[in-house]
Amino acid sequence: MYDLKEKVALVTGGASGIGQATAKLYALHGAKVVVSDLDEINGEETVRQIRQKGGEAVFLKTDVSDPAACEALIAATVKTFGSVDIAFNNAGISGESNPIGEMSIDGWKKIIAVNLDSVFYCMKYEIQQMQKQGKGAIVNMSSILGQVGFANSAGYVAAKHGVVGLTQNAALEYSAKGIRVNAVGPGFIDTPLLTHAGLDDATRQYLASQHAIGRLGTSDEVAELVIWLSSDKAGFVTGSYYAVDGGYLAH
Repeated sequence: MYDLKEKVALVTGGASGIGQATAKLYALHGAKVVVSDLDEINGEETVRQIRQKGGEAVFLKTDVSDPAACEALIAATVKTFGSVDIAFNNAGISGESNPIGEMSIDGWKKIIAVNLDSVFYCMKYEIQQMQKQGKGAIVNMSSILGQVGFANSAGYVAAKHGVVGLTQNAALEYSAKGIRVNAVGPGFIDTPLLTHAGLDDATRQYLASQHAIGRLGTSDEVAELVIWLSSDKAGFVTGSYYAVDGGYLAH
């Protein structure tokens, strides 16, 4: 067990998939959890499940591609629970799938706004609050595609590479001030994000085969890594990118 009692954990994109699994695991280890998402129904369901097991949680609807909304989210978290000790900047979309020459400008802008800009906006205001507290831990959601390319996914690849760079920069700037910042890079995980991409069985099987372990990952497996990085047990870990990819990058 990780001792997260008296800690306040904020999870963006917490209504489903990795975000939901992580929110529930934070609560299991004693944290008070703020679940943020645009999906009110599943966001409230996540909170209900946490409360059903005796945890504390609230849902705050937020469009993280809007900087003012991110600032308001941090303020509301502090107003509700008193601090922001842990932040998991997880919200993201798969977005438009096309070669660069055929990709729409709007498609590019949307992917960058949700997957990269939002991480900067959230970190900006999380860090401001954590500096007041003198301590904090941030985990940013990157991807294996934050390290390598993937055809027809230029926007996603660029955004996830950018998240790794932002993470390293934030760590250089704030680690000596008590704020650790790390990134996780999941492989292909069996989540609604993958399901909504409309993949057929043959494509899913192909993706599974690209991992040395021979299968897709689960949200819970990623959540376990996020929890460790968020805890004091990872006290000497900052500015790092951790792949949780079943050996995908070992190719």
